[in-house]
Amino acid sequence: MIAPPFFYHIRIESMTRPKPFSMIREFHLADWFTLSNAFCGVGSLFSVMTYLQTREVLHILLACSLIPAALVFDVLDGRIARWRAQSSAMGRELDSLADIISFGVAPAIIAYGCGMQGLVDRIILVFFVACGVSRLARYNVTSEKLSEGGDKVKYFEGTPIPTSLLLVVVLAAAAWHDALGEQLWLGVVYVAGFQFHPLVLMFALSGALMVSRIRIPKL
Repeated sequence: MIAPPFFYHIRIESMTRPKPFSMIREFHLADWFTLSNAFCGVGSLFSVMTYLQTREVLHILLACSLIPAALVFDVLDGRIARWRAQSSAMGRELDSLADIISFGVAPAIIAYGCGMQGLVDRIILVFFVACGVSRLARYNVTSEKLSEGGDKVKYFEGTPIPTSLLLVVVLAAAAWHDALGEQLWLGVVYVAGFQFHPLVLMFALSGALMVSRIRIPKL
């Protein structure tokens, strides 16, 4: 007995339908390290929010400590991808998105939690994050050209966004010495009646360097 045509249609559909969690199944080992980078960044954000609720400095220190942990995962994911010869466009995009969270948004929010909450402060912190996003976008579209036909980029244009770890180290030191809020290092000044903490200028400098054209050899 010949089966009706619609049975063939159902069978073909069942064969071509994606399996549950098919995207997760396609992740390489390096991608899980990239996600761990993002987990650290998000954990840092939660720690800052907890600090703003409790005012316990321990939470700021925890938020800061998660950024170097994110950097470790960021370094490892690239090395594992090269070691296993498993790289993909999705992995590269995943890496950029994780970096934005851990080395762009998280340091800016840590700075906000430490006391950089004036209007001028917030404008500079937004500028810093925007520069980080722009720098990663430029890297993604020029990486093939910068690699000169090889598998590895020879140099960076602008400082890499993980260099924001240096800013986090400064904030961690300030938190360790209870120099938060009104006691933040370099004090506070007022510009046209708006609060401004001079320490936030290190974020302005970092953002400007990220979108600059200076060349930094990649190790």
